[in-house]
Amino acid sequence: MSLEHLWAGWRSEYVGVPVPEGVGCVFCRILGSGLPDDETFVVWRGEHCTVLLNAYPYTSGHIMVMPVRHIGDLDELDGAEAAEMWATVTKAVGALKRAYDPGGINVGINLGPAAGAGLPDHLHVHCLPRWRGDTNFTTAVANTRVIPEALATTWEKLRAAWR
Repeated sequence: MSLEHLWAGWRSEYVGVPVPEGVGCVFCRILGSGLPDDETFVVWRGEHCTVLLNAYPYTSGHIMVMPVRHIGDLDELDGAEAAEMWATVTKAVGALKRAYDPGGINVGINLGPAAGAGLPDHLHVHCLPRWRGDTNFTTAVANTRVIPEALATTWEKLRAAWR
């Protein structure tokens, strides 16, 4: 069964995230675009890592922590990148807790296409809030996800909660 989509016209901004054309992966193009963070949904920028909203979230608040440098695997991180990435994952979890007060948090990495990585060439760690019962009948029966919050709202909440 394929994933169906529930029409929600107010979500048009999800597919309208500006991604400049050109060479490189979508993450590199977003980070190097020069566009304002509120247009590209960059939540935070560090020296070696950054945090982006997932444009196709599993749930509201779904963010990705990634190195700025285009690398595809954990063993390619240098010491400074690894330290900042894991510190940033910790900060991301704190921001999600403050912004959403979830019942739990998923933190995960899909390394390689066989593991489900949609963009396997640019390492990224998924962090997303979860609540009891959030995997409701719509996903299980209709193979559809309903996201109750616009990306711009998610971005504002997480920027305000970031410390």
